[in-house]
Amino acid sequence: MSRPAILALEDGTVFHGVAFGAEAVRTGEVVFNTAITGYQEVFTDPSYTGQIVVLTYPHIGNYGANESDSEAERPYIEGLVVRDFNVTPSNWRARMTADEFLRRDGIPVISGVDARALVRKIRTQGAMRGALSTAGHSAEELIEMARRTPPMAGLDLASRVTTAQRYEWTQPLEPCSPSEHVSLQPLGSFRVVAYDFGIKRNILRCLASIGARVTVVPASTPAEDVLALKPDGVFLSNGPGDPEPLTGPVAEIRKLIGRVPIFGICLGHQLLGLALGGRTFKLKFGHHGINHPVLNYRTNRVEITVQNHGFAVDPDSLNAREVELTHVNLNDQTLEGLRHRSLPLFCVQYHPEAAAGPHDSRYLFEDFAALMKEFHQ
Repeated sequence: MSRPAILALEDGTVFHGVAFGAEAVRTGEVVFNTAITGYQEVFTDPSYTGQIVVLTYPHIGNYGANESDSEAERPYIEGLVVRDFNVTPSNWRARMTADEFLRRDGIPVISGVDARALVRKIRTQGAMRGALSTAGHSAEELIEMARRTPPMAGLDLASRVTTAQRYEWTQPLEPCSPSEHVSLQPLGSFRVVAYDFGIKRNILRCLASIGARVTVVPASTPAEDVLALKPDGVFLSNGPGDPEPLTGPVAEIRKLIGRVPIFGICLGHQLLGLALGGRTFKLKFGHHGINHPVLNYRTNRVEITVQNHGFAVDPDSLNAREVELTHVNLNDQTLEGLRHRSLPLFCVQYHPEAAAGPHDSRYLFEDFAALMKEFHQ
């Protein structure tokens, strides 16, 4: 027997479908992701905290789920919206169905939705708040829940997902098949302290693969405590929410600038932009997908990138005499990367560590290794 599910948006639009996952009600900002693979990585990316995710690829769940592909210890999406949810996976790596994977952590799923119509609405009107129920709520109740949900702008969500305790990471990348070449450097070549604002495991694997022994620290860690660990470099991670409320971490990052090489990804890029005196702004519907073209100004080459963010750094707010703009999004011309002209730091808005790929930008981890080596010579 199928169970009914309802997704309601703050503007009163209602979508009916079939329930999977947990029997629950969740609220959040409704966003869409255009990837055709890597759904488990989407489920478990802490950057999706506070968001109900619409996957535009029509068949989700067809290769099941396993513990190896998770980017964190559990799913972080608030809810899932799909056209067709598959509960009979066919893949030798599957250890459970996607339905079981989401149900065990209380994540509701609505299937049978006209995802194209929903995505057109979000693209036209912008990301909006929504409520998803597989627990028998009425459309009217859900519309009211959506309207009471706090907007994403102004939310500090990094403090909700950061680690509570410092920990070490040494596991490098592993090939998914015999034909995949993974270059590994001797462990211990560098000591890196990584700020956890919602860090993904594959970032940690990439850092370990350049030879870094990584110490992951909470988002609120003072700069003095970081420097006391005598790092060769500091990494600023991805994460959810609005960067501007994170005034504490920005102040600590500012203390680290010039004293140690710094590399930032996604939210880390935005926080570094703020620490350099810039501003951020909210995008209309964000960038969420695995095929976004980015131009590297330094090489004049286009990289196909993975993206997952709802805010961006305003390039006009940065001091051009001090900051070089290195990457730009070719879809909407938003800033995708920067580096300081004289100090050892750089960052990108997109995800060079991306699993399940593409890997066009993985060279950035090698650039970080080169920067650390040069700084400490």
